[in-house]
Amino acid sequence: MSTKAAYAGPLEKVNDYCWRIPKSYREGMRVDGLIFADEGLLEHIRADQAPEQVANVAFLPGIQHASLAMPDIHWGYGFCIGGVCATDPEEGGVISPGGVGYDINCGVRLVRSNLFYQDVKPHMDGLMDQLFSHVPAGVGKGGRHRFKPKELKRLMAEGPRYLMDRDAATQGDIDHTEAHGRLDGAEPDLVSERALTRGEDQCGTLGSGNHFLEVQIVEAIFDEEAAKAMGLEKDMVCVMIHSGSRGLGYQVCDDALKRLRNIPQKYGIHLPDRQLACAPIDSREGQDYIGAMCAAANFAWCNRQLLMHQARLAFEKALGKKWQSMQMNLVYDVAHNIAKFEKHTTGGKERKVWVHRKGATRAFPPNHPETPDLYKRVGQPVMIPGDMGRASFVLVGQEGSMEQSFGTTCHGAGRALSRKAAVQRSQGRKIGDELRALGVTARAHSWRGLAEEQPEAYKDVNLVVEVVHQANLAKKVARMKPIGVVKG
Repeated sequence: MSTKAAYAGPLEKVNDYCWRIPKSYREGMRVDGLIFADEGLLEHIRADQAPEQVANVAFLPGIQHASLAMPDIHWGYGFCIGGVCATDPEEGGVISPGGVGYDINCGVRLVRSNLFYQDVKPHMDGLMDQLFSHVPAGVGKGGRHRFKPKELKRLMAEGPRYLMDRDAATQGDIDHTEAHGRLDGAEPDLVSERALTRGEDQCGTLGSGNHFLEVQIVEAIFDEEAAKAMGLEKDMVCVMIHSGSRGLGYQVCDDALKRLRNIPQKYGIHLPDRQLACAPIDSREGQDYIGAMCAAANFAWCNRQLLMHQARLAFEKALGKKWQSMQMNLVYDVAHNIAKFEKHTTGGKERKVWVHRKGATRAFPPNHPETPDLYKRVGQPVMIPGDMGRASFVLVGQEGSMEQSFGTTCHGAGRALSRKAAVQRSQGRKIGDELRALGVTARAHSWRGLAEEQPEAYKDVNLVVEVVHQANLAKKVARMKPIGVVKG
């Protein structure tokens, strides 16, 4: 957690799973702040200034309904992690890079298989060695896939469809990726040379920090119909991948923040925090950021596609079967650091708004037009990673998310310790051995990588997921237990 002072402002109870910061709290707030949480999580939430950031976001021009935060809320850049807001261009709405984050389109994908725990248990060490070999990970680490500037620009324009010609993607993969892995409006020519250089060998790499590749088993099923639609069964082996746009996306965000530093005052926008730098959506500056952000988002989908491709090859090597025969099919890929132009009803009016999701996951309900056909009856799949010693969850979006949160739910457990504090608590310990005692085979490029991400660095994902389940934002489908993890 942040070492910043605890939040001392108001949190009024709306119901058992929602708390309000009234817009009367600070002059200039255009809407209330709403935080989804229960009594048990409030202590964590008050421990730093993340709720103050929820109030700050309520100052943004064109904001609709409320400044929102999910139960995994913690301090971030400008917006809190777990922050959500929607702005209407027709009401002077703005776009803010801080509402997307530095790791543009960081997200999660889940791959199922027809393997069960007993099939892989005797091969775990060899399988993890192959995954560690096939999946590049670590700070600034490049990979085997390199793209020249012209190729990168095509990749950023087309998304994973570009990889079909390289036999690294299938139509089924694209059909089960949010937005089919491609945002309209991408403008690769607006991505700087520095960003292109950083991205030329990083597509297909995991990175470091909280990014991971996990081998998991389905530990429990809560919704049989939804689990069946996704092809999930108890004790089935799955792979969960968490990564984003790597150095390319970071540079796109960094470039935008520098360009937008003085733009709010140009348009007469008064903000309580310079980290909320923004531009009117319809301005040249706003459109330039959107074009570059969409390009970086498409790069991120390609990154996770190549990571999955490499994981499939590692399974082939370790188990001596083709990935197709192991039915290693993509269940779904969902973004959780992104801004998207979506249709929502707010204030009794249907309107198209830019939904900023910063550490928050889209959770569209059954029969939504953007929910894939396979999942129309049950809702869009949502993956919520926990920590590498406990569990992750698969959920489906619910109608309550459309009514309350612009079709959004949480994205993870949320940090309980800062990385520095986690490392301090790890002194003299062997985190890898501790994980093995929990039944998890870990492979990491550094002791620090495991120390920063040890289980106690995170809130209990069971508690966080219970809030969004009870609040009717997303419904629990399955709990996934980690048995192997690759970290940077």
